[in-house]
Amino acid sequence: MPESVTKKELAYSSLEEFLKFIERRAFHMARMATGNSDNAMDIVQDSMFKLVEKYAHKTALEWKPLFYRILNSKITDYYRRKAVRDRVFLWTKYVADGDSDQATDLVERSEGRQSETPDAMMMRSERIKKMSDAVNTLPRRQREAFMLRCWEGMSTIETAATMKCSEGSVKTHYSRAMHRLRDALEDYNYD
Repeated sequence: MPESVTKKELAYSSLEEFLKFIERRAFHMARMATGNSDNAMDIVQDSMFKLVEKYAHKTALEWKPLFYRILNSKITDYYRRKAVRDRVFLWTKYVADGDSDQATDLVERSEGRQSETPDAMMMRSERIKKMSDAVNTLPRRQREAFMLRCWEGMSTIETAATMKCSEGSVKTHYSRAMHRLRDALEDYNYD
């Protein structure tokens, strides 16, 4: 953990505050990974439980990387179970998977800016949906690297520790994700 981060810079000082702080972002990441709100909520709750059960004694600076390592492990476990389930129960592949509320419920639940017109709010909502859809198309490891680096603002070192890979792999996954997102969003007008 970089020494430049101190406890007074953290938005939390207790484990309960940390869990409240991280819950929404973790849920969004898990939902993007699974495509389903119920599965995402289960994964986040399991990750939180595991953090409290195994790492409550750790310092506040250590909780974030530990939590994301647990979350990524739970998401990997979800994919493993899903792969086995899809092989055994072939018809589950053809059932409509995921929720239709993938990106829109965060927009619908959030308050609009006071100065925005309805048109501007709609455009912002469409931009968020387009970006979320583009992120959802990324391969899993690229999406993880992108979300941890951009969404969470983690360093390459922290991301590598969380993803259990080398810093070079993080840089490669992140770079490829950025190129894919630029290509996917290049025709979309962000003025």
